[in-house]
Amino acid sequence: MTSALPYALIATDLDGTLLRAGDTISPRSYAALARARAAGAQHIVVTGRPVPQVRHVLDGLGYGGLAVCGQGAQLYDAGAGRMLSSVALDRELAEVALGKIEAEIGEVYAAVDRDGVDAEMVMAPGYRMGHRPHLPVVRVPQRAALWASPITKVLLQHPRLDDDELTRVARGVVGHMVNVTMAGEHTVELQPPGVTKASGLALAAGALGLPASSTIAFGDMPNDIPMFAWAGHGVAMSNAHPELRAVADEITLSNEEDGIAVVLERLFA
Repeated sequence: MTSALPYALIATDLDGTLLRAGDTISPRSYAALARARAAGAQHIVVTGRPVPQVRHVLDGLGYGGLAVCGQGAQLYDAGAGRMLSSVALDRELAEVALGKIEAEIGEVYAAVDRDGVDAEMVMAPGYRMGHRPHLPVVRVPQRAALWASPITKVLLQHPRLDDDELTRVARGVVGHMVNVTMAGEHTVELQPPGVTKASGLALAAGALGLPASSTIAFGDMPNDIPMFAWAGHGVAMSNAHPELRAVADEITLSNEEDGIAVVLERLFA
């Protein structure tokens, strides 16, 4: 990193951060990232979405670099269209963890992301898809089918508890067994132990030969907290969850107001 370059690596979450409604990026944000890259900075997408659920977004951005996906479990080369590394969640461990959570709070609705570039999200009865109907999804009649193939994470919903409470309870019950995080509305997740956005970003940055101190990270949800702790500078969107805002070095405008562009335009004027 040269003295003229404020940050050599720009790490951006997607949903609620870089992307606007409809999985789109504004012309202003696109131009700001292009200006930073022209100055010599690298841009890495760091998202909770697994590779199959993010490829259409990366293609739409014309993105050809490394992407950290699946909450840090997957490192994907978008230009080559191939998975560089992937950490699976032990299925027996996942089933035991789910059972322990239900012993505490009653029935939980579950889904899993299968491992692989073209793998599907598999949903057991009761799980609600949410606002992304275009994603590859398979519904199964029984929960046992969730464990039929290798997975990267389990997604949880509860009929009564909100996301914050479900996360708190799950972390208290099985946080010593798996990583528990909240990545968005109705998106409480169980990942392999030790796997976070920080672990995935560190792997990607190492491949590029760039240190944490030269990284600026943008996010909006509690799953971005480890990434902020790792990076040299963490920027929360104004629409961010209070837990992330509390640990951010800076707060910018919302994703709908080009919050990333505002910061990058200042840094790479």
